[in-house]
Amino acid sequence: MTIHFDKDKISRRGVLAGLGGLTFGLALGTDGVKLFTEAEASTGAKSIGAWVRIAPNGAVTILSAGAEMGQGSMTSLPMILAEEMDADWSRVSIEMAPADRAVYGYTFNNARNMAIVGSRAVMLYFNDLRTAGAQVRKVLIANAAEKWNVDAATLRTEPGFVVNPANRQKLGYGEIAAFGKVSSPLPAVTPAELKPRKDWKMIGKGVPRHDTPLKVNGKAVYGIDVRLPDMVYATALHAPVHTGKPQSWNDADIKKMPGVVGTVRLPNGVAIVARTFPQAMAARAALKVNWDQGAAAGFNSEAALVAYEKVHHDPKAQITSLEKRGDADAAFKGAAKTFKAEFRSDYGYHAQMEPLNAVVRVAADGQTAEVWEGSQAPDATRDQTAKALGIAPDKVTVHQCYMGGGFGRRSLGDYAGECAAIAKEVKRPVKLVWTREEDIAHGMFRPQSFQCLEAAQDASGKVTGWKHCVVGEGGVLLHTGIRIPYYGVPNQAIERRGVSHGIRLKHWRAVGHVFNTFAIESFVDEMAVAANMDPIAFRLERMGATPKARKCFETVAQMCDWKAARPAGRAIGLSITERSGSLGAGVVEISVNRQTGKITVHKVWVAVDGGIIATPGPAKANVESAIIYGLSSILHERVTMKDGAVQQTNFHDYELMRMSDMPEEMHTQFIDVDTRPTGLGEIGNPFIAGAISNAFHRLTGKRLRHLPFTPDRVLATLKA
Repeated sequence: MTIHFDKDKISRRGVLAGLGGLTFGLALGTDGVKLFTEAEASTGAKSIGAWVRIAPNGAVTILSAGAEMGQGSMTSLPMILAEEMDADWSRVSIEMAPADRAVYGYTFNNARNMAIVGSRAVMLYFNDLRTAGAQVRKVLIANAAEKWNVDAATLRTEPGFVVNPANRQKLGYGEIAAFGKVSSPLPAVTPAELKPRKDWKMIGKGVPRHDTPLKVNGKAVYGIDVRLPDMVYATALHAPVHTGKPQSWNDADIKKMPGVVGTVRLPNGVAIVARTFPQAMAARAALKVNWDQGAAAGFNSEAALVAYEKVHHDPKAQITSLEKRGDADAAFKGAAKTFKAEFRSDYGYHAQMEPLNAVVRVAADGQTAEVWEGSQAPDATRDQTAKALGIAPDKVTVHQCYMGGGFGRRSLGDYAGECAAIAKEVKRPVKLVWTREEDIAHGMFRPQSFQCLEAAQDASGKVTGWKHCVVGEGGVLLHTGIRIPYYGVPNQAIERRGVSHGIRLKHWRAVGHVFNTFAIESFVDEMAVAANMDPIAFRLERMGATPKARKCFETVAQMCDWKAARPAGRAIGLSITERSGSLGAGVVEISVNRQTGKITVHKVWVAVDGGIIATPGPAKANVESAIIYGLSSILHERVTMKDGAVQQTNFHDYELMRMSDMPEEMHTQFIDVDTRPTGLGEIGNPFIAGAISNAFHRLTGKRLRHLPFTPDRVLATLKA
């Protein structure tokens, strides 16, 4: 679906529907689907704080700061606010919030951000949005109380109305908005004034997703759909070696090609601009660039991974201590038994389905700009665009679009900044689209790693000492998930040893949890086998599993009937992981084709403690999505580099999981707790590798120690 925008009439909200500048908020009431136009939702509407507008006819508009890439944030966040203000959901329309972190950001690590990353949208916005909704409710009640000349404390609300219980008088929210007064700042709200859980009508039950109908009927607008008047198309060829730069290219030849508007030098590549995208692609194919290869020239990923072992043993290596608890050295000196194991993992690519793209229009005077993009972090997009144009961020308007996948890659805004630089150069609106080949060749990857784990047991068999070292490039990207807060090992020494290659790296769904949890849980299973103990019993008795972890283990054991016999040729394996405050224990049932080396995952069970589950349906879908994403990366996906260049070029050689590889069954159960929501979009990913590895050992007696578990590696392990 291609959307055309009138240059003089376009609005921020118009991009959401692309239909004559109207925003359609879709809600499902008791009498079916209702559509509200922007005019109905906003004509004469009164803003109550930054998040809510109420029109005289009772239509409510709630802004959503949650970037929508399929996970449901665009619905769940407004729903939280609607719950507290007691809005009638069938009268609610939703708009994307402006890219203004000071107003619409959450606070995390003492900073304000809008980035929807780490599966933290509901977790970080939950309290703020509940408070904002309660403030709106308080304003509405205060105005009704003044009109009726009664004590505000005697009034209550029901969806869309303020009610006086004494005489059953009602005032609709729209009526109040028409005459009401709004103070600034809004009145303070204490925790005691928030709705008790027993009174929730939507949180914990869920509402229909705002985006689903639009995606089904084709009206949802992605960045790649946007088309502006006088717009031209751009694509880029970046340095094949990460950190490389263009020196010269056949500029004169390219400019003679049909439709070519020009070429633009980028810091790490060359952009082709043409009247149509096919013309830009044809010119790109003819582009011949002389490159300054940069620091990554000659880099070989497989050789580097071998060298990481030497870094681990090098006393002069750069060491960052990540966790020091008790006295690990003393625990090992006095140990009755010690264990040691090594693990490896390869680079991983995000493989988002919608190619990276952005549309930028720069004003004639160069002092303002507009961006259309599906971004996980619209505030970062605004910053990158402003930087590229040399203007202040508040001079950039971001029109947030839907995303065809993000997984961490779409949180940087780099390609929007690149598009802005091109638009500034050619002085026309530009749509930049990276090809799949370009996105892989110039990708930003999950780092590869080498890991060494050691454990010490006392005379009773309890694990009293724990050492874990991870080696690789990427800083925090390398060590997320390396701590073990779900186990009570008293003496721990966890560290990172950094190297530098100049490879482009980025947050990836659960990032380092994927390879760190794999190593941790495979290692724990190895000790359980040596002790001839049930894997769950070992974790509870010897690893000192926390009460929260115990509940997860016990729940998943019940779900999968842990002790039951499995069909011939199949085995089960167990793992646990934390991510963004959540804890999840999972079990898989697998089989192995000993002729081809293919592992098939037949069934998956996972028990999750994720706090209060705001929207159960999307929450379950998020966990299942992460399971599938994890399975694909663990069984298929691998990026390798030779002479500094990525060897894979598209999905024919960067293999993704196919429908035929899907598990027969996936079962998710949320543990009922009354605690703040925690992240759910990534908890289904990290446990999978350890669970498969442990099931593989049960089935074959062999250990897989290198991610991904490709057929050739499986066959080599079986033959070893």
